[in-house]
Amino acid sequence: MAIVYGRYVRNITRNLLDKFANISKSVEERLGNIKTVKGFCKEQEESKAYEILLTDALNLGYKEVQARSLFFGLTGFSGNVIIISVLYYGGILVISDALSIGALTSFILYAGYSAISINGLSNFYTELNKGVGAAQRVWEILDRQYSIPLHTGFVPKTPPRGEIKFENILFSFPSREESIILNNFNLTLLPGETTAVVGRSGSGKTTISTLLLRLYDPLQGQVLLDGIDIKELNPIWLRSHIGAVNQEPTLFSGTIRDNILYGLNPGTKVNEEAFADAIRKAHVDEFASQLPNGLNTLVGQRGMMLSGGQRQRVAIARALLKNPAILILDEATSALDSVSEELVQNAIEQVSKGRTVLTIAHRLSTIRNADKIAVLENGSVVEQGRYEELITREAGAFRELVRKQAFMVNS
Repeated sequence: MAIVYGRYVRNITRNLLDKFANISKSVEERLGNIKTVKGFCKEQEESKAYEILLTDALNLGYKEVQARSLFFGLTGFSGNVIIISVLYYGGILVISDALSIGALTSFILYAGYSAISINGLSNFYTELNKGVGAAQRVWEILDRQYSIPLHTGFVPKTPPRGEIKFENILFSFPSREESIILNNFNLTLLPGETTAVVGRSGSGKTTISTLLLRLYDPLQGQVLLDGIDIKELNPIWLRSHIGAVNQEPTLFSGTIRDNILYGLNPGTKVNEEAFADAIRKAHVDEFASQLPNGLNTLVGQRGMMLSGGQRQRVAIARALLKNPAILILDEATSALDSVSEELVQNAIEQVSKGRTVLTIAHRLSTIRNADKIAVLENGSVVEQGRYEELITREAGAFRELVRKQAFMVNS
């Protein structure tokens, strides 16, 4: 009975921990997006959804208590029945002079000690199974193997020149293997040049930067850096030479200065001159100087104390401080007003010199001066060239994008 009960408790404990994990995830997600919740008047719905999650966890807790009560109730009842049976049969033996009262008393005393020990073992077995149920999740995580090991691969002695080639790439995310994102994708990025990738939403533009950072490996094809497949390179070395500014930059709780210094590679000392140059080129100093604590101003969780444009400029400064050979700009000026966008765009053009720059573009103003524009459709490059060349093609894909106002053209 103890074995059956132990297995049952183990499964309940595991399911209960899963419920608690879902509750924590739900609370963190909703509180992190509280503005959206309030904006759509979803307070009551979210409260009800949270109540449902708590009720599910509570019901599992009830099941555990019921099983525990049944198990210990049965074991206690069984023990009492055994003691009564021993007293009854022992009394008969005493009456018939087959057993002395002292021997019967000694037997009952020793049996009681044994029962207490067995009960302790039952409790231990129960808690052990609860611990095993909880530890199974930890073991699953510990037993996982990195799909992309961090500490293996070739580490070149010199920084990369920055020539990047995507050759016959086929890619889909592991969670959606049936949905092909990139198919027969080919593109070359030359050192010192800016390549802009444009296309409709969902065409796979941002996925290109994901593959370049080697957050995922393609199903087929290869990504080459200076003629070397990046699968052969050490991932940490590779990423240390790539700076990225995303469309929705992520900041950490701390000060503005801390978030900018986050861009330094491990083991690199702070160069105050380079730091000052980065905040000046990204125009961080313009808004930081107006804050009471300047660069030591706390940005809050995910940078919520700053505006979208301010977060964007902090992220740009962070990438500039890294001084990478390769720069990825996933619509890095998307959250800026027209004045700030022009200033930052000029700064980006200055720091892009001598670097390989991949720009994921959504609006026309960010790609006019690109050395090459690649148009993406259905996961493949269907057209590439300079802006002046592509815009004059009557039936060209790029001209069609502009005509349909796929880009937000600044007036």
